[in-house]
Amino acid sequence: MAEVKTLVIIGGGAAGFFCAAQFPREDFRVIILEKGPQVLGKVKVSGGGRCNITHACYEPAELVRYYPRGAQALRGPFHHFQPADTIEWFASRGVPVKTEEDGRVFPVSDNSQSVIDCLMETCRAAGVEVRTRTGVDDLLQTPEGWEVVTDKGERLRCHCVLVATGSSNRMWELLSRLGHTLIEPVPSLFTFHVSDVRLAGLAGVAVNHAVVSLEGSRHSASGPLLITHQGLSGPAVLKLSAWAAREMARLQYEFTVRINWDSRFNREQLTEFLREWKHEHARQQVLSHSPVRMPHRLWCALAEAAGTRDLRWGDVPAKNIERLVTEVCSGFFPVQGKSTFKEEFVSAGGINLDEVDFRTMESKKFPGLYFAGEALDIDAVTGGFNFQAAWTTAVLAAKGIQAGRNGRKTG
Repeated sequence: MAEVKTLVIIGGGAAGFFCAAQFPREDFRVIILEKGPQVLGKVKVSGGGRCNITHACYEPAELVRYYPRGAQALRGPFHHFQPADTIEWFASRGVPVKTEEDGRVFPVSDNSQSVIDCLMETCRAAGVEVRTRTGVDDLLQTPEGWEVVTDKGERLRCHCVLVATGSSNRMWELLSRLGHTLIEPVPSLFTFHVSDVRLAGLAGVAVNHAVVSLEGSRHSASGPLLITHQGLSGPAVLKLSAWAAREMARLQYEFTVRINWDSRFNREQLTEFLREWKHEHARQQVLSHSPVRMPHRLWCALAEAAGTRDLRWGDVPAKNIERLVTEVCSGFFPVQGKSTFKEEFVSAGGINLDEVDFRTMESKKFPGLYFAGEALDIDAVTGGFNFQAAWTTAVLAAKGIQAGRNGRKTG
């Protein structure tokens, strides 16, 4: 009978559990170590508690466009395991899914517990051992494989190790000490603190088609934009924070954004449109109705900032038309700080992708050491893309471990 080999997975999140779920009981002893008291915490809160497991984008060349970091490395892996495979995997295990209008994919139950139960039960059936409240103090390479030293004093000898810890400073420290290169982590997917009289009292107001740009850079993002008590949020802001994560970190989160509140117009188009509107609605008060695609309360705030509060359209001077155009199409808003988006957190940074073989997710420096999920310098915009990277890299790691290290001895 072939020797049963041991795999230690460090991290009890989406990537760690999905990798563990790929192993047949008879071939591997799989141990998951989770530092916290509970596993799958990010799965629990994702999508407002519904778990946005992936996105309905089935062409790898298109899919990678949602990854500010890791796009090139993921192109090949997505040909092996992509959103359609994720959907089939969960559906075949009793978790049917639905696709919403924006492409996000959720379990039909609208409850992340369905995904958690599926992963837990699949791993339970495979005999996976899960140890919570167990951190890692050291990671040592041995002639026979690896030794994982836990914070409880255990020394787990194993055939190979999968690092799936997500944003873990301690794990990155150990890997750096071992000899891997760490790309400094910085926050991604965050909202903006903005204190501006134009937004006062408008918390909860949203526009569906905005463009937000980081002044002084080429970075911009489009989509819904939400005004909050603290400033600005919504998909457009979150996407911009992802693509410009490193620039914003260098600016210490004090920068200026430029907002086009109605992406149908550029400055020239809106100028012409408002001149025609002025002629056709000369007797109408400027504040009586929004001629552009935005809520009336926001229109009133911008019109007041443009000095047209008490005017009829026929009385608006040309200079105030230009000020209106500026407020609608290219208003500047100073940002002073950030906030984590809800309870979700993503980092831009992690293990240097040049040091990982993306056919197997194995370290190029240390045989038997594998990576999956956010421990790598991979991150995406919102919409299920970060989970898809976790599922894909976890599957490839499982295949690499099973196929590539069959001759390695275990402790």
